[in-house]
Parts: sequence; structure tokens; C-alpha cells
Amino acid sequence: MFKEIEFANPHFFWLFLVLPVLIGWYIWRRKEQTAALKVSSVKGFKVKGSFLAKFKPMLFVLRLLALAAFIVAMARPQTSDVSSQTKTTKGIDIVMAIDVSSSMLAQDLRPNRLKALKKVATDFIDERPNDRIGLVVYGGESFTKTPITSDKSIVKRALEEIENGIVEDGTAIGSGLATAVNRLKDSKAKSKIIILLTDGVKTAGSIEPIDAAELAVAFGIKVYTIGIGSNGMARTPIAYNADGSFRYGLKKVQIDEDLLKAIAERTEGTYFRATSNSSLQDIYDEINKLETTEIEEFKFTNYDEKYRPFVIAGLILLMLEFLLKNTVFRSFI
Repeated sequence: MFKEIEFANPHFFWLFLVLPVLIGWYIWRRKEQTAALKVSSVKGFKVKGSFLAKFKPMLFVLRLLALAAFIVAMARPQTSDVSSQTKTTKGIDIVMAIDVSSSMLAQDLRPNRLKALKKVATDFIDERPNDRIGLVVYGGESFTKTPITSDKSIVKRALEEIENGIVEDGTAIGSGLATAVNRLKDSKAKSKIIILLTDGVKTAGSIEPIDAAELAVAFGIKVYTIGIGSNGMARTPIAYNADGSFRYGLKKVQIDEDLLKAIAERTEGTYFRATSNSSLQDIYDEINKLETTEIEEFKFTNYDEKYRPFVIAGLILLMLEFLLKNTVFRSFI
């Protein structure tokens, strides 16, 4: 109970220092408060102590308790309930365009590039609670996996479902970027972002990546490009086994960094290179910092005053002291 109570005027607790002084004064003056009769001898009287006389100090105790209750009341005990409301003053719409070509199964990131990306992208989605996010996947062709939405559970579920083989193999960077632009071109958000990720060079698609970048510029869309893959050789799918599974072998990592840099530069974005799981995480953290959503927060505090029971208790104690003083203990005062 008392853990939730705060005191608006705690300085009134200094008045508790008066209580020991009053107790000392009462003890010192106690003998003078009782009438005394001096006789030479009490042998002729029957001396019998009064039961009520022993409880006379209870009147003083009641008065002290009443004073203590009033001190607590003056300190204003209260509980508070804080509620907040947020208002997004600048919304951001984001589309993540993800390469799902067979090379995304390369194992230079653990357990492979695609699974590493899905984990990092999920964390990124969780950190954008006030923005709308959509997903585009591309290989030899592209399609919209999830339109931009504020329902993060839908986006994360769709992200988890992304696997190699859901589209024809290849790397149609231009098609993937154009599809992402198409998802954002009618957006009313003040800021529109595409995060384009690939691990190779353009091998498919009829749309040139630079032409798609020009479309993004025309619609005021910024593109962050990410080249994923280690430097040198990587264990990558190179052929199919008889059962349809991939056969892995070492293959040189090839990323068209010049193209990705050009796309980012034309759209006022930034190019990043992810060569490990940690660097991929750092890249998404950096984008998260670069694209911040402005939020206005309003806090409301409701106070519930708790001093009234202490005032009532103090008054009851004073009334009880008054009644006992003028009835039961009247002959001893």
C-alpha cells in the first residue's frame, strides 16, 4: 500500500520532532498535574489504588496520536496515475526490397545470407512501431509480398515466409526497385524510404536499375542500398543434385557496388556493405537512426488525495480524548 503513496509536502514530517519534546514535558510535569494531600500517617486509612488512575496517561497518548495523524495529513499523502498519449507528427513509409535469388543461400553469413537478413529485418520492424512497412521480393522477377501496413504482425509473418524458390531464379535489381517504387508512389507520408538489398549483379529483368532509381527520384523516394556478402570466396549453391537440392561450392562473391552506390546517390540515400551478421545488424541500426519518426508525447497525471482518513482519525481521537476526560476520568483531572 505505502509503496504507491507519495507525499506532496514531506517537509511537514519535521513536526514529528515535536512529539518527543511533548512526551518529555508530560513526564516532567506529571507529578504537578495530580493533586496531593500531605498527612503524617496513613495507618488509619485503607489505601487502595484506583484502576482508572493507572490509565489516565491514555488521554495524553490519544492526543499525541491525533497530532501525528494531523501531521501525516498535512504532508498530503497521495497516489498518482500517469497516462500518456502519443501523436506521430511525421510518418514514414518503408518498403524493404529483398533479393531471394539462390546466391542468398550462401553461407558466408550464418546460417546463410537470407536467414541472417530475416532475423535482422525482424528486429528492425520491431523498432519502427509508428511507421508503415511493406515487403517486395525479387529474383528473376519481382512481386509485392506485403503492401505497406501498420500491422507489424502481418509484415513479420510475411517476412518469415520468404524463401528461395518463390520466384524464378536470377537477380532483377531494376524490377525489384521499380516494384517497391510502385508501392510507395501514392503514399501520403512525409517521408518515403526503400531499403534495397542484393548480393549480386543484375542478371535478369527488363527494367534497368538506374531507370528505376529515376522513378524513385520523381516520386520523392529515398533508397538505401545494401550489398550483402563477404569479400573473396563464399560457399554458395553452384548446381542442383539429382534430388533437387543444391550442391554447394566455393564461388567468388560478386556485387555490383558501383550500381548500388549510384542508386543511393541519385535518390539521396546511402550505400552499405554487409560482410557479416554483425555488420548487417549495424547497417539496419544505422538506417534506424537516420530515419527517425517525430513523436509528440502528452503525459497526464491524476492525483488521488489520501489525507482525509488521517484528518478524520485525528478528529475521532481528539473527540474520544474529550469524552473520556469529561466522563470516565473526570474525577482524576
